[in-house]
Amino acid sequence: MKLNEAIVKRINEICAQKKISVCKATLGGGKSPSAIYDLVKGRTQCSKVVTVQRFCEGAGITLSEFFDADYFNDLED
Repeated sequence: MKLNEAIVKRINEICAQKKISVCKATLGGGKSPSAIYDLVKGRTQCSKVVTVQRFCEGAGITLSEFFDADYFNDLED
């Protein structure tokens, strides 16, 4: 799994766990949802940490919690 695929997978997992939409989480972090939607829909392959951080803020989790998934340890180049 590549990094962007892992990030998208984690975003979807967190939204399902929290029962929130990607839009709600991103807006809650003070960011326009377009950056996350571009990532989730595969329109961009370059995720920025600040974008993930804003998603995390809106979802009520830390960056450490976001990246606390085993599949982040076995990423492809």
